[in-house]
Amino acid sequence: MSTAIPAAVPVERVSPLPFASTVYSPAEPVDLHGTLSMLGRGPHDPTTKWDARGVWRTFRTPEGVATLRILTPAGDGSIEAAAWGPGADWAIAAVPGLLGRGDDWSDLDVRGTPLLHESRRRNPGLRLMRTGRMLEALVPAVIEQRVTSIEAYRSWSRLVRWYGEVAPGPAPEGLRVVPTVEQWRGIPSWEWHRAGVDPGRARTVASAMAVAGSLERATDAAENLAVAAGKLRTVAGIGVWTAAETLQRSHADPDAVSVGDYHLAHYVGEALIGRRVDDEGMLELLEPWTGHRQRVIRLILASGHRFERRGPRITLQEHRWH
Repeated sequence: MSTAIPAAVPVERVSPLPFASTVYSPAEPVDLHGTLSMLGRGPHDPTTKWDARGVWRTFRTPEGVATLRILTPAGDGSIEAAAWGPGADWAIAAVPGLLGRGDDWSDLDVRGTPLLHESRRRNPGLRLMRTGRMLEALVPAVIEQRVTSIEAYRSWSRLVRWYGEVAPGPAPEGLRVVPTVEQWRGIPSWEWHRAGVDPGRARTVASAMAVAGSLERATDAAENLAVAAGKLRTVAGIGVWTAAETLQRSHADPDAVSVGDYHLAHYVGEALIGRRVDDEGMLELLEPWTGHRQRVIRLILASGHRFERRGPRITLQEHRWH
């Protein structure tokens, strides 16, 4: 592995902790921001911080906590990364998957749809990321059920700041690692309430954490991602929307559709046929790209198409199914 230290990190701040680094040279260009934009939950997520040079991200890995620093690709397409903490080696080994290695778009044919074709042409480095950390994707997805994004992001930020661990290494101030399974299970009801999370969502997190180990093993061992989604949905309070939002991030599910999202069906309909549709209509529109439906959605989101919001903005709510 390379020993280069990204972003002018002082060596004296690195030496007390495990440190690993690499220079990843992907076979195809990678759009760092487009690929990793789904990592953070809102602009103030304590686990993810972007700056002019790249991104900082924390993980609670099987080997311990880690802070990962990934820089914007160099002119030759290579991407420099470094990690600190007991889980540093794990985090560095995960970089290629995080940046979309193995995410094969070659069978996706969007030539017959101008908006998608143009988006693909303009975003050749777009990939589906794979974090490999299912629980880290699941908990915020549960918190986002049936509330506005602003409310969910606020709750997530508060809980991670209150219960999360300070990030190892030369991380930016305020960067945190998500709580442990035991910490999630131990959060009292009044603290969930203080964070803005209702009892139903808090119970769902507790139920998932009660079977966290077996749930992780079951999803990782599933014969395909549809089966993995079914395993997640065996937990009370986890439905199609939450399973899709989780596996899109943890397993780079190329076909997962967040059915039940307040805005998504409207957005897909307006982008593809110029008018709003419901979930059934969205699935019908996406059916020709079965197997790639999440990729198509990502192309729509990256296309620059402007979603027309109707009605008084102040009363608009996002009601997401679980």
